[in-house]
Amino acid sequence: MTTREPRRRGRRTSGEDTRAALLTAARVEFAERGYDGATVRRIAERAGVDAAMVNHWFGGKAQLFTASLDVPVDPSAIVATVEPGDPEQLGERIVAMFLRVWDEASGGALVTLIRSVAGHPAAARMMREFIVRVVIGPLVGRVAPDRAEERAALVASQVIGLGMIRYVVQLEPLASASHATLVAQVGPTVQRYLTGPLPDGSAVDGSVGRS
Repeated sequence: MTTREPRRRGRRTSGEDTRAALLTAARVEFAERGYDGATVRRIAERAGVDAAMVNHWFGGKAQLFTASLDVPVDPSAIVATVEPGDPEQLGERIVAMFLRVWDEASGGALVTLIRSVAGHPAAARMMREFIVRVVIGPLVGRVAPDRAEERAALVASQVIGLGMIRYVVQLEPLASASHATLVAQVGPTVQRYLTGPLPDGSAVDGSVGRS
């Protein structure tokens, strides 16, 4: 009786080669198709490996997306850390979390990504989808009374804008302001975007172009 050797998953003999191939494929797929359009199956096919390798190496699509950006954060851990607590203070916790992540990495990959968004549409799209879909979206979906997608985009405008001003433009006094100061100043605006009433803008839109 012969014992059949277990089937190898993927075409590569080195685990690190498999991981690197998945990252390379993921960057292309996410840039071309966006977070929602890219699938684990297509990424694995492009990398030449079994789709199960995505879960094996990264734990899932969101984690692979984060790894492909070379961002030193775990989105699921961020959500799990920020969500508990008073929903009316969630805006402050979001601002504090982003400041902490950016400062702990001394800017690092997140700032590199922010710097690149102006001249690289693919980088802009990936930054937008990382913030909106992977990090902010799950939080907004838990507290938003309505218009969750619009609220997530508004929150993202605040945190990305804060990152640009503080770490790239380095506009004072925001560049050297304490976390507590920025949380107190920006947090309430983020909270309004999360749970406050949003005007529909129809009156403004309807008046454009009128004399």
